Amino acid sequence: MSQTQTIPTIDLTDFTDGGSPSRSRLVKTLGEGLAEFGFLNVEGHGVDAGLVRSTYELWRSFFALPEDVKRKYAGVAGGSVAYTPFRVEHAKDSPEPDLKEFWHVGQETPPEHPLASVYPGNVWPAEIPELREPTLRLYRSLERVAANLLRALAEHFELLRETFASMMQAGNSVLRVIHYPPVAPELDPAVRAAAHEDINLITLLCEATESGLEILTRDGSWLPVETGPGQIVVDAGDMLSRVTNGVVPATTHRVVNPPSAGNRERYSMPFFVHPYPSCDLTVLDRFVSPENPPRFPPITAGAFLDQRLREIGVKA
Repeated sequence: MSQTQTIPTIDLTDFTDGGSPSRSRLVKTLGEGLAEFGFLNVEGHGVDAGLVRSTYELWRSFFALPEDVKRKYAGVAGGSVAYTPFRVEHAKDSPEPDLKEFWHVGQETPPEHPLASVYPGNVWPAEIPELREPTLRLYRSLERVAANLLRALAEHFELLRETFASMMQAGNSVLRVIHYPPVAPELDPAVRAAAHEDINLITLLCEATESGLEILTRDGSWLPVETGPGQIVVDAGDMLSRVTNGVVPATTHRVVNPPSAGNRERYSMPFFVHPYPSCDLTVLDRFVSPENPPRFPPITAGAFLDQRLREIGVKA
């Protein structure tokens, strides 16, 4: 594949506000783009660019705190919320830890919600109390975008509108704020996050502060993912691949430190869209045929997530 080729781009307003022709085009591009690349760029999503920038700046303040202060927030609930230090997480099949540190923000439900006792409560840095409100506002904005994308994907496969979106209602979704520190000269050019597939249904990735994201194409080459200002990248994860019986693949990707980025730190904010824990990830009948029998055994989203968190080193 030519390195000049890029992933498709869709304008989500074609689905939310568009007429029949533009809506149909978006649905087709989304479905075919995820099946071919596993990744697309999304614009017209309605997430406030100012909110994204201000959230980055607030979290930049957290990661600039002394190491002993940050580590006060480590080791919470199997990595599901709070802080994970530098070089702790690794890709499923990689022995080397990634060159990153990050903070997880999870689902918040009302006290009376059935899942309130299941999800660990979010932890917030006491040193920067103003982080909470904009971060949760961004979380909810990305939930809205994710639900519309999953509705459009269901339409592509001629399924009931809420087939995929219902899986993420009050789901165990996580906003991960990642800091990749400057890379040591002896590691340059470095792989900051080793090749992996995401665990969840889909991931929404707010525009990172530096380049470096690459996807593994069908011909075995690495394709840099280039995004325009304000665009959000969407990619498919293992859970969506399971329920679609591999029709929508979970695309392998990595983060590198390309020469064009220099030896600078990098921030990114992926929003991992997860189902609620008891959600059944059995392959849907729509994707089963004599030519494509079920590839995956039944499992719940909670059990699958637990298994994968142990494999990547963030849960004992």
